[in-house]
Amino acid sequence: GTGRDHASSPLHTHITIPLIEEVMQHRALLYDKGGDQHFDAISALHKSLRGSDPDASLYWLGRMIEAGEDPLYIVRRLIRFASEDVGMADPQALLVCVAAQQAVHFVGLPEANLALAQAVVHLATAPKSNALYEAYSRVQEDVQKTRNDPVPLQIRNAPTQLMKDLDYGKDYKYAHEYYKEMQIEDPERPPALKLQEYLPESLKGRQYYEPGQQGKEASIKQWLEKRRGKDV
Repeated sequence: GTGRDHASSPLHTHITIPLIEEVMQHRALLYDKGGDQHFDAISALHKSLRGSDPDASLYWLGRMIEAGEDPLYIVRRLIRFASEDVGMADPQALLVCVAAQQAVHFVGLPEANLALAQAVVHLATAPKSNALYEAYSRVQEDVQKTRNDPVPLQIRNAPTQLMKDLDYGKDYKYAHEYYKEMQIEDPERPPALKLQEYLPESLKGRQYYEPGQQGKEASIKQWLEKRRGKDV
């Protein structure tokens, strides 16, 4: 058609300079909360955190926040990461993420965006360990096979005389009685000894938690190796 036809069309009559400026200033991010961009962005954040890259982690956090992602969804994933990928190497990481969740509830966005950023930087720069994740995976496998195995008699509850007559709780070793008399090698850990067996008979000696060498797990590893090598 002619230029006049174009000028009188609804499309052209509604386009104004202020509208163009607004569109340029608030360009919609390529993001769909239920689509691939949603899952790709959280995957990118997770992998950047695991790779200990605070810059990339902050970027992907910002991409999600500025696209309108639910901040509670983000912080739920951060809390999971704190236990799955940091764990006991830095137990404080979980507290930082829970505090970020409280900040989101208390002040909301945009005020809470820095609390989320703080949690992300903490996770990215924290020592890493997936020992808890691997340990619980092994536990789940064993529970499927042994869920009906009896609790060892010595650690059963014995609230009645009949149960006591059946030897419930018999020979239970009260840990504090032993700990008080022992020399402490590390004041942040209990004495490194195994008082008795606490697992079902079929799992005697089974080891689930294998701490790594990063952060606080380095000292836990030393303590646990000593504990697993001693019996009373």
